[in-house]
Amino acid sequence: MTEKPAGTWSLKGKKALITGGTRGIGAAVAEEFLSLGADVFIVARSEPDVNSRVDEWTAKGWQARGMAGDVGEARVRETVITRVGKYWGKLDILVNNAGTNVRKKTPAYTDEEYDLILKTNLTSAFDMSRRAYPLLKSAGGGSIVNVASVAGLTGLGTGSPYAMSKAAMIQLTRALAAEWGADEIRVNAVAPWYIRTPLAEGVLRRPEYLASVLARTPMGRIGEPEEVAAAVAFLCMSAASYITGVCLPVDGGFLSSGFTPP
Repeated sequence: MTEKPAGTWSLKGKKALITGGTRGIGAAVAEEFLSLGADVFIVARSEPDVNSRVDEWTAKGWQARGMAGDVGEARVRETVITRVGKYWGKLDILVNNAGTNVRKKTPAYTDEEYDLILKTNLTSAFDMSRRAYPLLKSAGGGSIVNVASVAGLTGLGTGSPYAMSKAAMIQLTRALAAEWGADEIRVNAVAPWYIRTPLAEGVLRRPEYLASVLARTPMGRIGEPEEVAAAVAFLCMSAASYITGVCLPVDGGFLSSGFTPP
């Protein structure tokens, strides 16, 4: 029996860039990567939050860096990629996690709210990927994971701009996987259902809303950020070296459940 290559289930020595890396899923992904031996660079809007996270992780002996900035802005994306290139000269992993939402009925959205959601969720993922391409290619086998949502796969009532941004992220994943496969850059996505994050806590603290979510979740509970982080980490490992263009639901069975009769 052939032995598995050393490090197949590890991220040791990998260089990873994570957007929205101070809270929720982004922070969990950063901690998972660091615990698996990766060097991590995070970017998020709050400078105190970035500094606090970096200090926390470096105190554990992990290799963490970061900067404050809104990746919805082109100048911030340019600065992030320039700094990563200066620090490492390559990039093994890009996780496009930054996201936001405004929950409204479609006629109630302002132009500003629509623009905010699309530039934060979708434009940032497209442009970060495009700008990171030379660094990923020079790594000789880079990996991108886009944090999408089950809202991009089925109707949830989360707001049409959010849903369309996540559906577009999933299609971007497929398109880049096909385009960049020859460069050994793998591109995948994860699609979480309700996860215990700051973005979801507003609606989940309403008892009737939470009960409705749980009733539609076969596993009968809300997901944890660490459970999404584990899926992201796997997709970035050499153990997943022949997986690209995939959208992996992390949803407690939500998409598989259909109708459950009373």
